Amino acid sequence: MKCWDVEFLPEAKKDRDALESSARKQVIKAIIKVSQNPLPKSEGGYGEPLGHKQGRNLTGLLKIKLKKLGIRIVYALVRDKDTMRIIVIAARADSEVYEIAEIRVQGLKN
Repeated sequence: MKCWDVEFLPEAKKDRDALESSARKQVIKAIIKVSQNPLPKSEGGYGEPLGHKQGRNLTGLLKIKLKKLGIRIVYALVRDKDTMRIIVIAARADSEVYEIAEIRVQGLKN
């Protein structure tokens, strides 16, 4: 099975680069694993669809949870290009990651 291409929003690259070295390695490893099949779980993939979270419409976005690290990765699929677009990499302690994802996706539409 072919891996999907992985593309980071510039802000998501900054998120990744700001992580401590061992956490960054684990995040990259998780992204590589999920890129093998980033489709939603309902389609046999690894992705967990977000839908509506805390009053935010995040339909079309998926997440990867790294529970031990306390990190959540939010991504979108660009299906016609087989690309997994990383939107945000942030702590999963509160809804901030969803707020950031919503803002960044709105920026893509403008």
